[in-house]
Amino acid sequence: MPIEAPSAAREVIEQPARYRPRRIIIVAGEASGDLHGGDLAREILDRDPKCELDGIAGQSMRASGVHALVKMEDIHGLGLSELLSTIGRTSRAFLDLRKILRRENPDLLILIDYAEFNLILAGVAKRAGVRVLYYITPQVWAWRRGRIRKLVDRVDKLAVVLPFEADLYRAAGERVEFVGHPLLDRARPAQNRIETLKRHGLPSSARLIALLPGSRRAEVKYMLAPMAEAARTLARDHGLTPVLALAPTLTADEVAHIGNTDLTGIHVVENDTYSIVAASEVALVTSGTATLETALLGCPEVIAYKLTALSYTLGRILVRGVEYFGLPNILAGKKIVPELLQREVTARNLVRAAEPMLTPSIRAQTVAELNALRAKLGAPGAAARVAAMALEMTA
Repeated sequence: MPIEAPSAAREVIEQPARYRPRRIIIVAGEASGDLHGGDLAREILDRDPKCELDGIAGQSMRASGVHALVKMEDIHGLGLSELLSTIGRTSRAFLDLRKILRRENPDLLILIDYAEFNLILAGVAKRAGVRVLYYITPQVWAWRRGRIRKLVDRVDKLAVVLPFEADLYRAAGERVEFVGHPLLDRARPAQNRIETLKRHGLPSSARLIALLPGSRRAEVKYMLAPMAEAARTLARDHGLTPVLALAPTLTADEVAHIGNTDLTGIHVVENDTYSIVAASEVALVTSGTATLETALLGCPEVIAYKLTALSYTLGRILVRGVEYFGLPNILAGKKIVPELLQREVTARNLVRAAEPMLTPSIRAQTVAELNALRAKLGAPGAAARVAAMALEMTA
């Protein structure tokens, strides 16, 4: 008569021969998305170290444990016309991901911003039966609101980072959740003002003006020259020290060759942007994530943006229903910092916009209004909340 195995032994025998780890695909196509994707990947792997993470990944995501099926740097561009230069690589990346979704049945697809590409990919995933979590949803409140319905129909969960977006996606019901903004965990200086000045060889009495011309070469090509000229004028007239704070996607050598810009009298700093901005009197900032980072660091700023004529024309056709283009002003519902767009982006206009914020009373009012934005962005811990959401969706 056979001896019955103990209950614990039965449980082991009855388990599958091999446990299949979760497999999650994460897709980010822009520098800011890669940054937040890296934070999310770390939170996921902290909770489930065996989870397999693949996708379109930049340096931050790769460093956090995401295997790059495609390197993000190979496909991202600036504006609609510049995307033509990467369209071949982008198309191949899309076809490769479509094949994986259809044939390999990953447990979850996480999409981070990157509107056009990811919206189409969400449709592919839905038809393939792969669950979709959209983290940091596209700014459809500015670009073609008709896509809201498509997005709601194609995803299983929406993790939004701006407070008004939850109401925008109200048709998704319980599938939409405001998780707070991930910059609340990131936008802080590495050291105080005095230590920052000392670290970069600047006198303790220095009053800084920060230049943030963008994270892409094409942005820098358009924005750096007028910013540099304006900064030199403000340095001469107001005793400021100009500091060019480079995005992690660019090096000092690269910037020196972009647009043939004269950087005489401008300090170039790498890998310490938050500290430089926090220590500055005012900043000249290219529109994008950096404008919100600057706001969270409490630094008055002039927001500016310039595209090719074709990209600008197409953008004007597509953008509807927004009065401002800078995130701090959109969140505040009023213009708390100046905005300059396209032909307005000249050194002279940058100087005129920045000068009032150098007066003590206006600067104090601007800083107070910027600080008030923090309360609107929820609580810290967005990446942790989304990681828990993702693993719950794959349980």
